[in-house]
Amino acid sequence: MIEVTPSARERIRGMLSEENPGGLMRLGVIGGGCSGLQYKFRYEQNPRANDNVFETGGVRLCVDPKSYQFLDGMTLDYVDTILEQRFLFKNPNADKSCGCGKSFQV
Repeated sequence: MIEVTPSARERIRGMLSEENPGGLMRLGVIGGGCSGLQYKFRYEQNPRANDNVFETGGVRLCVDPKSYQFLDGMTLDYVDTILEQRFLFKNPNADKSCGCGKSFQV
C-alpha cells in the first residue's frame, strides 16, 4: 500500500485537472539518479491490466508491479513553503537516498 498525504493528494489533483482531466497519475521507479533508482511521475488515461491502482481522496494513482516492489509501504507527501515546492518520498524500502530525495538505493 502507498499512503498519499492530503497535501500530496491536493497537488496531484491540481496537476491532473490542468494536464490530464479524467485521467490518473502513474508513479514508478526507473534506473538512474544519484543513488541508482529514481522516482517518476507520468500522466495516464487508463491503468494497464496488471497495475496496482489506488484511489485516495478522489485521486487515482497506478503503479506497475515491478515498481510496486520498491514502493510498497511508502508515504508520498508534498511540501509547499517559501523555500521549496516538491514531493517528498518517505520510502521504508530505501537503504540510502540522495540529498535531493529524488533517487534511492535498495
